[in-house]
Amino acid sequence: MSSKQRYAFVNGKIFTSDAARPRAQAMLAENGIITWVGEERELPVGSAVRVDLEGKRVLPGFVDAHMHPALLAECSQQISCLPPKIYSIAELIGEIRRVRAVQGPGAWIRGWGYDEGKFTERRAPTRRDLDQGCGDAPVAILRTCAHIYCVNSRALELAHITRDTPDPPGGKIDRDEDGEPTGILRENARYLLQEVLPPPDTGTLLDQLADLGKLLLSQGVTAVTDMGFLDERDGYPIYRAAAERGFRQRVGIYYLWDYLSGDPDCWITPERLDKNQKIRVAGVKLIGDGSVSGRTAWMSRPYSGSGGDCGLPVCTPEEIDQAIRLCREKRCQLAVHAMGGQAIDRIVDRAYGEADWLGDGTPCLRIEHVTEPSERAIARAAERKFAFATQPIFPYCEIESYLANLGPERTRQIYPVRTLLERGVPVCFSTDAPATSWAVPSDPFPCIKSAVTRRAWDGTDFGRDQRVSVETALRLYTSQSAQIAGFKGIGQLKPGCSADFIVLDRDILAVPEEELDAVQVDRTYIAGELEFERSRL
Repeated sequence: MSSKQRYAFVNGKIFTSDAARPRAQAMLAENGIITWVGEERELPVGSAVRVDLEGKRVLPGFVDAHMHPALLAECSQQISCLPPKIYSIAELIGEIRRVRAVQGPGAWIRGWGYDEGKFTERRAPTRRDLDQGCGDAPVAILRTCAHIYCVNSRALELAHITRDTPDPPGGKIDRDEDGEPTGILRENARYLLQEVLPPPDTGTLLDQLADLGKLLLSQGVTAVTDMGFLDERDGYPIYRAAAERGFRQRVGIYYLWDYLSGDPDCWITPERLDKNQKIRVAGVKLIGDGSVSGRTAWMSRPYSGSGGDCGLPVCTPEEIDQAIRLCREKRCQLAVHAMGGQAIDRIVDRAYGEADWLGDGTPCLRIEHVTEPSERAIARAAERKFAFATQPIFPYCEIESYLANLGPERTRQIYPVRTLLERGVPVCFSTDAPATSWAVPSDPFPCIKSAVTRRAWDGTDFGRDQRVSVETALRLYTSQSAQIAGFKGIGQLKPGCSADFIVLDRDILAVPEEELDAVQVDRTYIAGELEFERSRL
């Protein structure tokens, strides 16, 4: 199908995500842009190629406002430490042995996604465990949160990490009772590996991104953000090259503060910030704290059984000031990772007195994850329209860790989405893929199910009073995600917007809530062009 023609999409149950006209039966698109939406009997007269939507439910394409596509693509070639492939440390050891036998001595063995809450041993692996899998080559396994590495003795040796190595600011090297490193490197301590990890091959990554783009199309995801590479690569030319190889999604790129401070003038330019581009730079991301599941989020109250441990801040107040100043000068968005209450309060209070430096309807500040926001933070965010980008999939799939780290009662109070919406805080949904304990982490439908049911994968109630309707969840995954991430002309099916939409195999607004994660995408269109059709798989 060519977007150079005029198309009439008819006989559909269209949810537009546009408050002015939330429902429709048909729409017209010309040169990839929607020109009319309404009831089929009112379809304007004129020549157009008619496309039958077969009475099926139609939605705007999903906009994943917080994920890491490049990291997710690279992980596809590493050991997956998640069910249904690996359920225990013992099985992880066996998989490391298998990889070692295939690739021989010396080469790095990489893995991702381990979650101690899902291992049968109910603990994190250590260097001693990984040494059993391989002792003559370095092993590095990234935790599901992407904030913690577990490495073997050879990797510690290459990184020159010993009992005498001090904890870096904003990081922690776990040590055993004798003071020796256990192999667990938390938060900024994981950067000690950067100089010894082998650099990724750009050509391989481009192929991996092209393959990932096809998966995302099958899931109905038509736009993404990349919330920061975990190394010093510039994502902008990489995604432009990936688009030439077939990566069809629109992309908003955020640069991690840790790697940007060297030469921001080179990476953040007016040309790259142009929101009319398919691939564009969106802003800067600053890491304020860690993860709840890894006990590094900077909470307002101690973790269960921790003896008073509330986690830790990862960045300094000076870095927050510098990041705000840079974003103001460059007129780009600041995204701050803040899960715990202390981390959230710190950034909200610091930014509260700043004038909106964007002024175009895009929030100048977005806060990522936002597990336990205080009443003060909620009120101030609502007043200043600071956005909260949260991930319902976290408690859904990581419930074991949340219960262990916070306890049942506190777990039912986390991610208060309904309260945030009632108070007027801008909110959007996303997956943070691959930084979550789910086998297919980019799939939007388990995320939607979690928000609507507020029950984890095992049925655990994590705050049913904070449920939202399916329609609300869809808006937070389409129009709200697009607005908060600064995308223009997507996320809604209305005149002037790109004809980016999906056709579902069943009506997501009518299925029982327990079946929401079973919904699949039949067709995906970008700019009016059919990019994916399940029947052709």
